[in-house]
Amino acid sequence: MTDSRDRAWLAAMVFAVLLAQVLLYPGVDRLVGALGATTDLDASMWFLAAEFAAFVAFAGLWGAASDRAGRRTPFIAAGALGGSVGYLALALVPGFTALSFEGVLVVRAAQGAATIGAFSLAMTMLMDLEGGHGRNMAAAGAAIGGGTALGAPLGGQLYEVGPFVPLYLASALLALVAVLALAVDDRASAGDRDSLARAVANLRGTPTLAVPYAFGFLDRLTAGFFALVGTLYFRSAFELGPGATGLMLALFFAPFALLQYPMGILSDRVGRTAPIVAGSACYGLVVIGVGRAPTVTLAGVGMLAVGVLGALMSPATMALVSDLADERERGVAMAGFNVFGSLGFLAGVVVGGGVASAYGYPEAFLVAGGLEILVAAATLPVFLRLDIGRTATFAE
Repeated sequence: MTDSRDRAWLAAMVFAVLLAQVLLYPGVDRLVGALGATTDLDASMWFLAAEFAAFVAFAGLWGAASDRAGRRTPFIAAGALGGSVGYLALALVPGFTALSFEGVLVVRAAQGAATIGAFSLAMTMLMDLEGGHGRNMAAAGAAIGGGTALGAPLGGQLYEVGPFVPLYLASALLALVAVLALAVDDRASAGDRDSLARAVANLRGTPTLAVPYAFGFLDRLTAGFFALVGTLYFRSAFELGPGATGLMLALFFAPFALLQYPMGILSDRVGRTAPIVAGSACYGLVVIGVGRAPTVTLAGVGMLAVGVLGALMSPATMALVSDLADERERGVAMAGFNVFGSLGFLAGVVVGGGVASAYGYPEAFLVAGGLEILVAAATLPVFLRLDIGRTATFAE
């Protein structure tokens, strides 16, 4: 019962972090304009990239510190509180200072550096629970999907009220996470008190983690792509406002959220290979199709398909990290997964935004989908050789 309670609390924390993050996406061009930017696409790209660059830089530090201390909850609370202050600072900048947009990006990066601690370590605590890695990671995936599914339409509506309203709600959500962290039992293993050098050495001794990391990179690449390029594409190609754009993003995130848990349980029963292979085989093609859709209805159908395929792949990919990582290095292992995921999101924003700016939106969708297909094809032979059928998860 305690595991079930803590699983619910931790999932709620992950949900809140992702909800806060995605609230900003549907009207990000309006937000950066209110923060002093003079362009839409380029400024939006750098605003999103600043947060995820900080995710990449600091996720491993949070995970290593947690493993070394043998504690999770104090670090989660500290990261969430810092993220809350960061979101609030962004909302207050225009009213109290004449900070340049470059300065705004510095504040944004600091907010991201704190937020990733709460996000990554909450997921690590889910890894620490008993009950099957697929079930625990499905709870994380459902929380991620639920936060993003609700964040997109809710953020769109909040932008209709004012450009800074999503920031205030994001700040309140991160403050709530800091409080919730204190209600969860800390199950970090005593073995996690090994030295940082040993933890990193043991992680390097498990090169097979590169496989779920690669697929995590791909999953988040398309998420970053849709957060920026998809948002601006829907608004320009179909003349949608922030509210309607948020609903379009929700067509992806809703099935992604609702199907995570059953797909995670399925991966516990049938293994990781089939869900990841089946999902990645079609995912890139559907992304390309969304960029070629002649009507908003067909684009919406494509977004729904992307959400279903993402739900098939995501919990199996996260569970594979749990399958392969030593329990004493789970914090570093999950941090590594989040680093690669953040790099993927960053690549989706920067590469997608750069291609869209230089060549147009259809070409940007082609590059994003094509990268998904190429990298999945390159890693698939390695994945199929993994001996993961003997892990404890499948023996339960």
